[in-house]
Amino acid sequence: MSRLVVVSNRVALMEEGKQAAGGLAVAILAALKKTGGIWFGWSGNVVDGESQAEPTRTEAGKLTYATLDLGRRDHEEYYNGFANQTLWPLFHYRLGLISVNRRTREGYERVNAYFADKLEPLLRPDDMIWVHDYHLIPFGDELRRRGCSQRMGFFLHTPFPPPELLTALPNHRDLIRELCAYDLVGFHTATDMRGFCDYIRTETDGTVEQRGAYGTAMIRAFGRTLLAKVFPISIDTPALESLARTAGRSRQAERLRESLVGRRLIIGVDRLDYSKGLPQRFAAFEQLLESYPEHCNRVSFLQVAPPSREDVPEYIAIRRELSEMAGRINGRFAEFDWQPIRYLNRSFGQRILAGFYRLANVGLVTPLRDGMNLVAKEYVACQDADNPGVLVLSQFAGAAHEMGEALIVNPFDIEGVGDALQRALTMPLGERKERHAALMQTLRRHDIGWWRESYVDALTRAPYDFPVT
Repeated sequence: MSRLVVVSNRVALMEEGKQAAGGLAVAILAALKKTGGIWFGWSGNVVDGESQAEPTRTEAGKLTYATLDLGRRDHEEYYNGFANQTLWPLFHYRLGLISVNRRTREGYERVNAYFADKLEPLLRPDDMIWVHDYHLIPFGDELRRRGCSQRMGFFLHTPFPPPELLTALPNHRDLIRELCAYDLVGFHTATDMRGFCDYIRTETDGTVEQRGAYGTAMIRAFGRTLLAKVFPISIDTPALESLARTAGRSRQAERLRESLVGRRLIIGVDRLDYSKGLPQRFAAFEQLLESYPEHCNRVSFLQVAPPSREDVPEYIAIRRELSEMAGRINGRFAEFDWQPIRYLNRSFGQRILAGFYRLANVGLVTPLRDGMNLVAKEYVACQDADNPGVLVLSQFAGAAHEMGEALIVNPFDIEGVGDALQRALTMPLGERKERHAALMQTLRRHDIGWWRESYVDALTRAPYDFPVT
């Protein structure tokens, strides 16, 4: 079997069971647990001077972590700059937040070339290379420039915008040419893949041949042949089910239960980001209390929102906005023994969150635009099947394509989300159980193992050279 080499912007060396819930880290660890291989990328450390000359290698069973520290200039231009102030807002349909300049674009290309220089000596001829996310779109092209002919796949964890938005980027053609250096490009949803295919059709001389009904297309563009395919990422469903059964009795879960004093709980767990729709979510909870005052002093909303990208101005602004909103709403509705919103800017381990999910009567997941959103799936997997809670889910989360039994809402419709919360809090047990059972059927069928095996199987069959009909 070929060795799997995973490349991501961030490599987090974490103890088993201590990783943050959701996101790339959980998925990658699950993907590499059985196969072994290398996980390569940035260590998360920023150092004075130049970026690290050679990767630091750490062995963990069958897995080798190979990490690099970034110098301050590289981190500022590549990560804070082009990746998170240009590509992130663009891929989340937020043109008004895009910052474009040549300096950060050059830094983005420079760091991708630097990563390619450092990984290339570690590669074997029969390796399969699996590159992740928008930070590293040029990475495959950089390896090709160095003569690497290994099978290479790319998976995008964010949404992919339609060409009408993508062309706002001055160098959009270069970015798509670099994406076409891979043999396989994976997306969360058919909507995301359609944006890529539409760009090939309208902005290049390339061709697109649709294959099958579940989102597969063969692309010929920029002298390359590649496969584009939908692979909705998921969770380790059985492990989370098992974890939640015991986590619901943990010390932290008991403390939360006692603090509620019989009140019901709505929970949201999100990285602090403007794409997550948190101001709109706070406003929807306020709308619930205003429109349905019977919930005052009877329902608490716990929002966990650990900060990220704290050097980026937009993230500083949203943290301030949410703190002000939470204070205003609490000041308006609180009683001497009840605080409506519990807003926490800190992270919790997966076990603690599983216990919190187990207790929550409603999971509130309302991003304005999201690639997938694994929190939605984790919340459902952690429920007690005999008395499950209700998932309220944004139509703009990738998870909504698979989880139609949730209460699907438009996060921009504040009153509509408030009404959905009312429906969730008053839903009869029979309907809750029926919806939960249907959602769990999907999560058991399409878990992290299915995602991993589907993607790796498709990459194993690369390179593709199908004739276009």
